[in-house]
Amino acid sequence: MTEHGPEHAHATARSVPVEALRPGDHACLDVPDAQAHWQVLTAYTRTGLTRGERVMVVLDPADVSDDDALARLDGGTGQAEDAWQSGQLEIVRNTAVYVPDGSFSKERQFRLYSAELERARTEGLTGLRVGADMAWGQRTGVSDDQLLDYEVFMEPLFVDPRLTAMCWYSRHQYTDHLVAAMRTVHPLQVMTHLDALEVTRTDGGARIAGSAEPGTREEFTATLRALLTRRSAIASTPLRYELDLTDLFYMEAHAAWQLIGFARGLPDGDTLDVRCGPILEAVLRGLGSDDVRQLRLRTETGRETGTVTGRAAH
Repeated sequence: MTEHGPEHAHATARSVPVEALRPGDHACLDVPDAQAHWQVLTAYTRTGLTRGERVMVVLDPADVSDDDALARLDGGTGQAEDAWQSGQLEIVRNTAVYVPDGSFSKERQFRLYSAELERARTEGLTGLRVGADMAWGQRTGVSDDQLLDYEVFMEPLFVDPRLTAMCWYSRHQYTDHLVAAMRTVHPLQVMTHLDALEVTRTDGGARIAGSAEPGTREEFTATLRALLTRRSAIASTPLRYELDLTDLFYMEAHAAWQLIGFARGLPDGDTLDVRCGPILEAVLRGLGSDDVRQLRLRTETGRETGTVTGRAAH
């Protein structure tokens, strides 16, 4: 589990699980190893294909072959194979996309992705989803400042809600300084593992993102306990706690029961305000949250949260 203090929420991009990325999002990613990289990229690709988007997977020339990449993305499901055959899925190399003539032009890239977005529309697809390995910049001598300027320059493209992009900058190729800077120019940062749980403390409570499942159950419970048992013995006024679960993509039923139980244990007068998506709201109400007077649900549409008994393999 990753935990941050209140200052983190204002210092860097908001972290979200990869499955929570939606059309119009522009995110960065720094994966620690190849296995995590392919798990995240596979989940990202399959989500786009399921949504009927055109998906461009932009790999580094030093990465695995196209055939191996397709096999990893498909995982025996047939989904990626069929999409590749139909043209919905494209696997290309970053040098051919970003430096086709040996030089880099941000204006050319803007035109290229604009054209690809229009191509997706004319093909009857719902949008364009790009996952790009940005190691080409280090290889071709593009400076850190140029890369940062490029990412900012491309931001107007995301006014079109049909475009989604995930750019990964590996610490194996780039400095910690650049990777950290990318978190300030990208609105979102993708969490590095599918089963991760990230907690950010806020002035009035906490924000929990990622996955509350058997593997992170202990961390989730510890977070609730620390948040909801902080009352001082001499406190004379009711306390109001805030829990933001809008970016909690998976939540098992056991974790939902724990949340309701902690809220029920609050002293009379104290309240727990939970922000969540409509799916989690329905689950909590189905488990009896309406009978807990200390618990208040506030529903936000957009990023959906689901309940699972275990995460499907990617």
